[in-house]
Amino acid sequence: MIRFTTAGESHGEAVIVVVEGIPAGLTINLEDINVELRRRQGSYGRGGRMDIENDVVKILSGVRYGKSIGSPITMLIANKDFKNWTDIMSPTSHKSKKSILSNPRPGHADLVGLMKYDVNDFRDILERASARETVARVAAGSVCRVLLKEFGTSIMSYTSQIGAVKAEVSFADENKIWNDTDKSCVRCPDSAASKKMVKLIDKAKSNGDTLGGKTVILAKNVLIGLGSHTQWDLKLDGRLAQSLISIQAIKSVEFGLGTSLAGCLGSISHDEIFYSKTRGFYRKTNRAGGIEGGISNGEIIVITCTMKAIPSLVNSLQSVNIITKKPVKAELVRSDVCAVPAVGVVAEAAVAIELAKALKEKFGGDSLKDMKKNVGMYQKRLRTL
Repeated sequence: MIRFTTAGESHGEAVIVVVEGIPAGLTINLEDINVELRRRQGSYGRGGRMDIENDVVKILSGVRYGKSIGSPITMLIANKDFKNWTDIMSPTSHKSKKSILSNPRPGHADLVGLMKYDVNDFRDILERASARETVARVAAGSVCRVLLKEFGTSIMSYTSQIGAVKAEVSFADENKIWNDTDKSCVRCPDSAASKKMVKLIDKAKSNGDTLGGKTVILAKNVLIGLGSHTQWDLKLDGRLAQSLISIQAIKSVEFGLGTSLAGCLGSISHDEIFYSKTRGFYRKTNRAGGIEGGISNGEIIVITCTMKAIPSLVNSLQSVNIITKKPVKAELVRSDVCAVPAVGVVAEAAVAIELAKALKEKFGGDSLKDMKKNVGMYQKRLRTL
């Protein structure tokens, strides 16, 4: 099966990801991965760290002459900022007292991580809890996207809300949403809302505050039958939800109409089924968001993720010093003002990984050629229904 593991700290020497289970024979282009890394970095509202890093992937194993060979694919993304943190983040030498962080930030892993791991400096926690880790997920997701593309599946995302500003996309042309999102600096296909979002980010920055919002992920041309109803941990929506909620600062995940279904009668909550000789079974609506009973149904998978405002504030919140136990302002740690546009790219990667996992589990194949053969046989059977 496909699985991945990441390693590395935010200001350590590098972030590393190992991806296992990719079938042999898949063309892996370095530039395809680097494009996704740039998309993660490039949106409006990012902090000073993005001016330092220029993320580029280095493949260490699992690829030969541009093609996967079936063994684990190891990728490394260097942290250029490490040169400024060598003493503080040294794996061997002792740190100075000046490097100790003792004023935990509300809403971050600082305090609970310190308590759990019995450390006296929450830098040991924040370095790994940092969203810098997501660069590794984007790299892993990039490889999985290439695999999905071989079977016609494509994935994109767009920003639907930042703060109180909501985009109007319900009546927008699907191709416009699909093609125009990355032309916006906040990755929002609604140009009017996009301008308002930029102004809101600027205002929050000037006030020393941060912003959250919502991103919508769309997966198109997903094969019917990924996931399973037979066990709770095999349901595709459950697996996607776990992967997405694990992204730093994501607080909720919705499929299709999501929480708005709470106010809908059953007669208008579900997608009626139709049939034609050319299309086979299909639905005119997609309230379920492309998944029914934990199984992909062939419609576009639609997922909305809500991201809270980042807890690292210039105007720090109230906290307590872990040594003196006296009231203090939380530690001032460099961060973004708004990472909602960037989190959409990370969410795309998370979705790509889970869809690729489900694809490989259903169709197997140690080589891409075998996998395609198995998919072809399955699609042929579906056409006889």
